[in-house]
Amino acid sequence: MKALILAAGLGTRLLPYTEHTPKPLFPVGGRPLIDIIIRKLEAAGCEAIIINIHHLYQKIDDFISSQKYLIPVFTRYEPLILGTGGAIKNVADFLDNKPFIVINSDILTDINLQEVYSFHLEHNGCVTLVLIDFEKFNNVFVSQDNLVLGFEQQQRENSLQPVCGQDYNTRLAFTGIQVIDPEIIDLIPENKFSHSIDVYRQIIADGKQIHAYIPDKLCWNDLGTPEAYKEAVIEETAPKAFKVAFGDYRKQEIKTINLAGDGSDRKWFRLISGQYSLIMADHGIRREISNTEVDSFIQIGNHLNSKGLPLPRIYLHDAFSGLVFVEDLGDVNLQAVIINATSQSEIINWYRSIIDQLIELSISGGFDFDTSWTYQTSNYSIELIMQKECGYFTDAFLKGYLNLNIDFDKLENEFMKIAFRALDNQFEGFMHRDMQSRNIMIKDGSIYFIDFQGGRIGPLQYDLASLINDPYVALPYKIRMELIEYCMTKLLRIAGINENKFYNCYKYCSITRNLQILGAFGFLSKVKKKTFFEKYIPAALSGLKENFKLLDGKEFPGIKYLIDNIL
Repeated sequence: MKALILAAGLGTRLLPYTEHTPKPLFPVGGRPLIDIIIRKLEAAGCEAIIINIHHLYQKIDDFISSQKYLIPVFTRYEPLILGTGGAIKNVADFLDNKPFIVINSDILTDINLQEVYSFHLEHNGCVTLVLIDFEKFNNVFVSQDNLVLGFEQQQRENSLQPVCGQDYNTRLAFTGIQVIDPEIIDLIPENKFSHSIDVYRQIIADGKQIHAYIPDKLCWNDLGTPEAYKEAVIEETAPKAFKVAFGDYRKQEIKTINLAGDGSDRKWFRLISGQYSLIMADHGIRREISNTEVDSFIQIGNHLNSKGLPLPRIYLHDAFSGLVFVEDLGDVNLQAVIINATSQSEIINWYRSIIDQLIELSISGGFDFDTSWTYQTSNYSIELIMQKECGYFTDAFLKGYLNLNIDFDKLENEFMKIAFRALDNQFEGFMHRDMQSRNIMIKDGSIYFIDFQGGRIGPLQYDLASLINDPYVALPYKIRMELIEYCMTKLLRIAGINENKFYNCYKYCSITRNLQILGAFGFLSKVKKKTFFEKYIPAALSGLKENFKLLDGKEFPGIKYLIDNIL
């Protein structure tokens, strides 16, 4: 037998993701859909396959050329999409005098195609359609003896009268899998767009039989929408993630619990199966080919884990669908621990332990770090500070949240001076860039860093500033100064730093971090409507004012006036 895989569609239901990747190349379990189908046809004894292509056809061509299949696999480009009927007619020269399989490229199924083909050979009908009960798509009318009587559109045209004068027993869904006798090709118009369904209607009207193959059990899904695609990937990948994480895991029901996120657009879920649990981070289906947040999450996370640093383990991932399955660290973060602490010494001890780990993160994480893993900028740079921190503060907080008419240009020179000094005398290494208490988990007395996907090369001073100038916990000034001194003492022993230079860089990193977090709080509160963040704005503002006092205000008259008279 031979087969035609229908893969020319535009994938409009999957926009915008199909703008860069054709639907047949969407991966499930690490393999493109079209590869899964080809391998299934191979296993069924197919002798040769042809694929009709149109949208982003070169990418499908390139993929097929890169593979080594056991049977010949060809492509046939359609300059204009011909529809299912037209596609069959267009490959008539490839087919022979035997029945052939036609299968859609956007389905995922465990069906035995050899059994379907054998079923077709055993009856006298000219077409076999594989049908299932799938409520959303049930539009094929079937008799009690499993003959196809018509299709829903025809039924509507006939004002719900019986199809072809017969009563139907049930309605089922067409799976996109069919076996067709070659005589059908003669009924399809030449060089013209046509639907095979129109031909089948004519066949039924002429009194010929179309048989329904209805399997008792069949896993099947149409992956033509983002929701269906994501569901299929989870169903395929989640059990594998549990197996990787827990070697003795045996597949069973997996329950999904939505978790509350913070400022990110990512979605978080806890997956529970028996005695085991994992966290699933959903970054969304890939929107572009270039490095994205999920790529950075995976690559940076794997790098830091390889150094033995305290992060959640990444068990499995699918970068295209945006899904990453990681270790479940529970629900207790540093913010909760500090709020519930019973003494100042307890708080200081926690922060000292975290600073120890932070120093190791910076040094070990920075060693062999590949800057191509980052998805925004490779380094903490002047451009990033001016745009993502100073500009963010001006646009999202001053203008967007406070509705102040502040001209960034008038403050630009002062912002630039702060940016340069935040990079001067830096202790360079891996920089987390969001080292605050809600991104530090505590499990069984151990510390873990999460949300590391924004990491890059930069000053340890910035992460230290993020940690101890954190509005979620609002540490007193005295404790902050004690922790800075602790960090410098540790680094003096490890790397022989100049404490004055280290501290000077820290002061300016504190300002840039204050600006960034106020911009974030303003944006999240006003634009994203996450009003949870508003209650932390006063503490963030207080932190900016306190840290600005450490600078010479005469050098920054515009910012000083803003802080003293407006904020």
